[in-house]
Amino acid sequence: MNNNEIYIAIVIMALVNYATRLFPFLFFRKKELPPFLVYIEKYFPAVIMTILVLYTLKDISFVTVPYGFKEISGIIFTGFLHIYLKNYLVSIFVGTLFYMILIQYF
Repeated sequence: MNNNEIYIAIVIMALVNYATRLFPFLFFRKKELPPFLVYIEKYFPAVIMTILVLYTLKDISFVTVPYGFKEISGIIFTGFLHIYLKNYLVSIFVGTLFYMILIQYF
């Protein structure tokens, strides 16, 4: 690839990125969102978290030492954090940090 092709690719990517950010403002000018988007907005974070937890646990062997202790501890810690703080971002970040500490030092 020469420099012109790289520049063209960057411009195209920037336009696509801008279009995706502009899309909601153009098509949802009304003050109320459609009911299906309200439903998705309400339940999507919990669904994504469930998928991530199940994906995390799919390769864990619960019959050999350490029996998935670190993974289960990280999930429980993150769950308690979220119940206590009610903040997805903080609970995910601190829960991940807790899990990384378990993996690296224990």
